[in-house]
Amino acid sequence: MKPIREVAGSIGVREEELELYGRYKAKLSPALYERVKTHPDGKLVLVTAMNPTPAGEGKTLTTIGLAQALNVIGHRTVAALREPSLGPCFGMKGGATGSGKAQIIPAEDINLHFTGDLHAITSAHNLLAAMIDNHIFHGNTLRLNPQRIVWKRAMDMNDRSLRGIVTGLGDGNGAVREGGFLITTASEVMAVLCLSESIMDLKERLGRIIIGYNQEGEAVTASQLEAVEAMTILLKDAIKPNMVQTLEGTPVIVHGGPFANIAHGCSSVIGTRLALKLGKIVVTEAGFGADLGAEKFLDIKCRQAGLNPAAAVLVVTVKALKYNGGAAKDKLHEPDMKALVDGLANMKRHVENLKKFGVPAVVAVNHFADDLQDEVNRVLAECQEMHVPAAVSNVWAEGGAGGIELAEALVKLLGEEASGYRPLYGLDIDMRSKIATIVREIYRGADVAYSPAAVRSLADIEKQGYGNVPVCMAKTQYSFSDQPRLLGAPVGFTVQVREISLSAGAGFAVVQTGSIMTMPGLPKSPAAVHMSMDEEGRISGMF
Repeated sequence: MKPIREVAGSIGVREEELELYGRYKAKLSPALYERVKTHPDGKLVLVTAMNPTPAGEGKTLTTIGLAQALNVIGHRTVAALREPSLGPCFGMKGGATGSGKAQIIPAEDINLHFTGDLHAITSAHNLLAAMIDNHIFHGNTLRLNPQRIVWKRAMDMNDRSLRGIVTGLGDGNGAVREGGFLITTASEVMAVLCLSESIMDLKERLGRIIIGYNQEGEAVTASQLEAVEAMTILLKDAIKPNMVQTLEGTPVIVHGGPFANIAHGCSSVIGTRLALKLGKIVVTEAGFGADLGAEKFLDIKCRQAGLNPAAAVLVVTVKALKYNGGAAKDKLHEPDMKALVDGLANMKRHVENLKKFGVPAVVAVNHFADDLQDEVNRVLAECQEMHVPAAVSNVWAEGGAGGIELAEALVKLLGEEASGYRPLYGLDIDMRSKIATIVREIYRGADVAYSPAAVRSLADIEKQGYGNVPVCMAKTQYSFSDQPRLLGAPVGFTVQVREISLSAGAGFAVVQTGSIMTMPGLPKSPAAVHMSMDEEGRISGMF
């Protein structure tokens, strides 16, 4: 690893603009943005993917490798990524810092406590929860209805047993009421931090957070509880972007980490804006498939922040295509041209969806060592028939050198096709129409069914004057539908909306569909049981 001073210096960051966390990690001072804010913006490139499968698609891997490759061919590039969560790290996924020769480092630090951002967000979230119960205990002058507290507690770990809890048990411990936990990556505090543009904007957004409703049915906010200043103090360092590096020394800004299936799935606006001032090209990613992360990046983050994405990269793999075409997950390494051809419908739909936002796209075929060449060629031929540029990416095995073909295809696209970015829907339409537009245009569903609770929530949101906010769909990542086993490119289904909640601070409404949970559970054999550390502190089994 290079000293982070050297990495930062390669893109013009001065030593006094770094707040060092050891030799290889640093936070970037707000003074840096003030100095460079008049610089022209670089070109913003989103890396997204087809629907995830058990074999893994390598979206973060491709983002890192592509950034390295762009630097190899002479384009000053900065990557902008989300921070990993401890939940999936010790759950199903393991580490989330790339792999092979396309990694960000120091990987163990980034995957674990890093610079403490997620801990700070968890603390700020739980401070607000504690102040709610304390207010009720000491007289409840805001007349909060204990049965209508909507603010749960948070922790950065998968723990299904905490989805529903009862608080206040025992003598003198406050009002007994039902509550629950969500994972920190689903916290509105996380979304607020990631969408804030400054410390003052952060304060304003925190103040708008709705914690519950009073006895008259009126919303009560964090500002009314006088929690905002203390929450901001806890977040004073977390709001500063972090800088690390790839294995090849490419600068990477890693900041914020909302999930894309239950939150908005994008790294911070502050980090992205800073990257655009420091690099000629900025490669960022949004979580899970393009039906989730990319849709939210384009409909929520870019709209709110005024960002103009220049292009998108859609990551696909031969294995993922075969899985979406019906191949069994233990047979994906075997030849199966029929399953591959059937699975191409999933890739085609994602490409079509990106074009609906006016964003030109290139397909990256992330290469596995056991991929069959005739199957790879079939994917490339399909892209040619669709008039979409495509390239094989071999960054896992070769690092930046293995991504040159993809980097050149992207640079050519950036030079030849201008982005006509536009959100999918306007904010002036009602909430049901926004949901229906996403279901119809992105998922290809036929209808939306609302539970009685969702209908009541919709009425409340519009009554409070928030009918003009975008929607953040909480949906399974495995399918275009809300049914995880409905693979490929299904049509004609009905999306079941179970619950709708208003994130007034973040500036969107969260629409929970199907059986999606805001607190994941651990799998039968979690990644945690396969990890170990030797006497010299070397960690194995995390990736």
